[in-house]
This record gives sequence, structure tokens and C-alpha cells, in this order.
Amino acid sequence: MSHLVAETCATTPVRTIAEAGSYIGRVCFKHGPPSRIGTELEWLLIDPAEPGRRPELATLAAALGEHAPRTIDPDSPARPLPAGGLITVEPGGQVEISSAPATSCADLIGAVRRDIAALTELLQPTGYALADRASNPDRSAHRLLRTPRYDAMADGFARISPAGATMMCATAATQVCLDLGMPDQATDRWRAAHLLGPVLLAAFANSPADGLVSARMAAWWTLDPPRTCPPESLDPQAYVERALDTPLLARQRADGNWSVHRPQTVRQLIEAGESLATADLDLHLSMLFPPVRPQGYLELRYLDAQPAGEWVAPVAVLAALFDDPAVLAEATEACRPTADRWQQATVLGLADPPLAVAARELARIAGPAVERLELPADCAEQVQRLIERRLGAGICPARDPEWAPEAGPPQPVPEGRRP
Repeated sequence: MSHLVAETCATTPVRTIAEAGSYIGRVCFKHGPPSRIGTELEWLLIDPAEPGRRPELATLAAALGEHAPRTIDPDSPARPLPAGGLITVEPGGQVEISSAPATSCADLIGAVRRDIAALTELLQPTGYALADRASNPDRSAHRLLRTPRYDAMADGFARISPAGATMMCATAATQVCLDLGMPDQATDRWRAAHLLGPVLLAAFANSPADGLVSARMAAWWTLDPPRTCPPESLDPQAYVERALDTPLLARQRADGNWSVHRPQTVRQLIEAGESLATADLDLHLSMLFPPVRPQGYLELRYLDAQPAGEWVAPVAVLAALFDDPAVLAEATEACRPTADRWQQATVLGLADPPLAVAARELARIAGPAVERLELPADCAEQVQRLIERRLGAGICPARDPEWAPEAGPPQPVPEGRRP
């Protein structure tokens, strides 16, 4: 989780649906100057000499030392990396850096690059490296990390779809976190984060499998649609209603068993007279996984983990577009015709003609906007090259000969895979 964390109060009782809705709205949609940016970078770990080998939690705890999260070493001080990023370990042994928030994209990129270098050095003795793919076909999904939250999540998803294990244990993402903005900006920024999604998902798709360019997002779409699919309405209030009407996956209990065996929604529980507290709502909100999640800020979740060092491109593109309301409005209009093409983005990438048209227009808008970020020269050159390759030329990492020399042609969109 990025350090752009919403402030939470001491837990208090929630007695009515109105109280629950009001609390959800306050927690999810916090207004303020849009000055901060953060990122959460996940990686699968791979041994280049033995791609099927899995990391072990004890090995990771020893390698990460004082930076190890307490989920794998309860006695760890869990200290930040040198530039402020925090390490977490995901259920399948994926490693994540959650950045400290920054007030400029250049500062964010500089800090995260330093933290990645530190993480790479820590991992070097283990033989593991940060993978260049957002999925690993050489390993089946296998959960290593057990916590009450992850146990409940795995139990809940297992009742719905095997995609839960894939998502939790065998994929990795690049997430970008942006302030929601002032009241007169917030709705536009919320809508833009969604409308840009299919184009950016397609351009940066990086988990090829079974005719898909993003097996990671395909897992999300089939996993638990009320919890994971794009919203039907881009009215922020609709998200509050969605949170009230999505079944809980977990309830905190002292015995450590948080699983929910008869899933009910917040609305149903309150109507039945169940005792709820804001802590229950906080846990529930953390277990909603739409492509854009409001957490007091906007968490854009639709980007795959990128090949080595290339995460800077989607981060810089989003930072540049959201930095200027006029630029964001132009980009939003360019992508509006493809707002519902999430499935085509997942399967075809920019081989889908409408997405390709929107991507080229987005490249035209993003290039000059990125120049105004005043990135270091080497980074600016890399980002502009990737804007042209990913958006302009329509070559996502999953279909890029530089990363996928044997990639086959895109496949038709199966009707049964629509989000």
C-alpha cells in the first residue's frame, strides 16, 4: 500500500445504512489540493537459472532483514528503504515497494529508482531477481503467506472462481496513486481515471497467456464481478452504493479466523440488526478491487507490472495528464469512445482498432505534457521512447519482440470473458 493512506479514526459503532454510507464516502473521497503522487510496484521473483523455483518466506525474511514486513517476520522493525518506500510481500511471494508520496513525478521516480536498487541488492544473494513479466507461466499459483486477511480472501474467492488463486499468488501490478483533488476537480479526475483505463491497460499489458495480453486483468474480470469489474456508473456516489451492496469477504475476530461462510452485504447486515463498526467497514473497503479504487486518493489498479525499469512510462504519463486540468480533459475526450473496451484491452491490446486510434491520440497529448514534468534527461528520453512505442506504435510489452520474441497473434475476444 502506498503511503498515500487515508486517515482513519478510532473505530466507532455503525448503526444505520446512512451512517455506513456517510463513513464510506468520507473515507473514500477526500478532497484537497492535487499535489501528491505515489506508486506501488509489485514483482514476481524469478530465479533466471531455475524459472520454476519458488521463493520461500524464510529466505525472503533473511534477505530483506530490517526491511522485511511483519507479515513474514513478526519481530522485524519493518524499516523503510533508503528513499522511504515500504516493502510488503504478497501471498504468492511477490514483493512490492509502496513509495512514500512525492510532490513531483521527478522526485517520485528518483526515490523509487533508489529503493529498487536497494531491493535488488538485498535479493542478490538469494538468486532471485525482479521478473520482467506480470505473470509466470513456469509456476502454478501457490500461496506462501498466511494471514487472517489472506486466509479469508482465499476462502471467499475459492467459492467463486479459481482465478482467485491466480490473482493472489501469480500476478503483479504497477499501481499509480493520485490525489482526488478539490471538490470542483474531484468528479472529473475520478471519471478520467476510469476513461483512460482501457487504453492504458492495452498499451502496457504485460502478462501474456492463452491468447491474452493481460492474463492478470483477465483473472480480475472473472474473479468476483461485483467486487472487481469496472463500475456501471461513474458517479462517485455509485461507488458508495457499490460498497454497501458488495458482500463482505472477511470479519475481524479475536481467534484469527476472519472467514465469512455466509457472505452478506453491509446493507443486509445492518438491516438484520447486526453490530458493525467502522473497523469492519475499513476492512471491507480494503477488499474491494475495482480497476480504480478510491482510498481517500485514487488508486489506479489496471496496469500490469512492467519490464525492467519501464514502470516510469505509465507513471509519468498519468502524472503529466493529471497535472493540468485542460490536458486531462483533452485526454479524457480522446479515450471516451473506448471507455467500455476493458475486455478488448485485456485480450487484444492495441490490436483492437478503436483502442489503437485512441492510443495514438493519447500519445500526441501525453508527449508534450511529459516534457513539462522536467524529468532527468535519461528518464525523459526513456519515457518519450516508450510513449511512442507503447501508445503511438501500439506495441505493448506482451507483444513486443524485445520481450516476447515468440508472441503469437492476438486472438478474438471470447464472449464469455467480458467484464
